Amino acid sequence: MSSDDTRIGIIGIGGRMGQAILRIVAATPGAVLAGGTERPGSELVGKDPGPLAGLAVTGTAIEGDAARLFAEADAVIDFSSPAVLASHAALAAQAKTAYIVGMTGLEDQHFDALRKAARHCCVVQSFNMSLGVNLLAGLVRQVAASLGDDWDIEIVEMHHRMKVDAPSGTAIMFGEAAAAGRGVTLKDVTDSGRDGITGARQAGAIGFAALRGGNVAGEHTVIFAADNERLELTHKATDRSIFARGAVRCALWSRGRAPGLYNMNDVLGLKQA
Repeated sequence: MSSDDTRIGIIGIGGRMGQAILRIVAATPGAVLAGGTERPGSELVGKDPGPLAGLAVTGTAIEGDAARLFAEADAVIDFSSPAVLASHAALAAQAKTAYIVGMTGLEDQHFDALRKAARHCCVVQSFNMSLGVNLLAGLVRQVAASLGDDWDIEIVEMHHRMKVDAPSGTAIMFGEAAAAGRGVTLKDVTDSGRDGITGARQAGAIGFAALRGGNVAGEHTVIFAADNERLELTHKATDRSIFARGAVRCALWSRGRAPGLYNMNDVLGLKQA
C-alpha cells in the first residue's frame, strides 16, 4: 500500500453487493481494502472477507463496529439499508470520511441526514452508479424536454424477487429526469400502483410499473408513447458488478474532495442537459 492508495471500507461486506464491491476493490489499482462490517452478532464478524468473495485472504477481519471503520477508511461504501443511513452519515461527518451511498428506498429524512453530513465530508449519493444508467438519464431528460404532453411517459422496471422497495430507485431517477425535462416536480405527476377501475390516463402523468422475479439484476425501460408511434429507452444490467465498479470509482474520486453532496454527474463529469 502506498500513500496514494485510497483505503475503502465496505458496509455489509459479507452480502452479495458487499462481495461484489470487494472483488472490484481487489482488481482496481489505487484502491485497497480498509475493512468491512456486518451487523453486530452476525456469524461473519471476525472472519476474513476475502474467501467469502472468492478471493485470497485480505488480512482483515469483518467488524461489527462501523465507527472504527469510518475512522480507518478514506471512503466508506454503503449499499445496506436506509435504517442505518442516519447513524452512518453522522459517523462519516465526525471522521470526515467520504461516504458513498448506493442504497435505494430513501425518503426526505435520509436526504436531510446526508445534507447535514455533507457540511463536514464528501458525500456521493446515487440510486444507480452504472455509467450506462446515468448516461440514459441524461437522454431521458432531453427527450422529455423535446416532446410535448401528448407523449405519455411510462417507466417499467424489473428486479430480482428479493428486492424490497418499489418502484426502484433507478426508476425514480428516470422519473425525476423526465420531470425535470418537462419542468415539473415528479411527486406532482407520479402515477403508480394502478389497480381496478382507474379511469383514463391523466395527461402529463409519469407512470411507474414494477415487476419482480428470478435473479434479475435490474432492467429499466422508459416509454414515450404518442398516437401511432412509441419511443423506448432501455437499460439492462446482467450483473451487480456494474454498480460495484461505479461505487469504487466514486470512492477514488472522493479522495481529497471538498465537503459537499455530490452525485454521479459530478463523478463522471456529465453536465445536466
